[in-house]
Amino acid sequence: MLLAILLFLVAGLAEIGGGYLIWLWLRESRPLWYGITGGLILIVYGIVPTLQKFPSFGRVYAAYGGVFIALAVLWGWWVDKKTPDLYDWLGAAICLIGVSIILWAPRH
Repeated sequence: MLLAILLFLVAGLAEIGGGYLIWLWLRESRPLWYGITGGLILIVYGIVPTLQKFPSFGRVYAAYGGVFIALAVLWGWWVDKKTPDLYDWLGAAICLIGVSIILWAPRH
């Protein structure tokens, strides 16, 4: 379970970080190497979820979506300095509850 959580966190940070570097390159006129580095990090993001032990691509990516939402709220707070409000936190918590159900609910 800890490895699964770690892989979701690494994938989320790679997707957000890579996308952020591309955003800076295209929207804030940063140097080309920002975009190239962001693209390479996004390739890492594409690989990391394949290391999950869950048998279904759809289940992994559905669960990852909830983790991504929570990480995006934290990224906005820590990197963009935009303090999340009650509804940001509530929405992220609901998503993480959904992730837990998707991944760890008992199935027959």
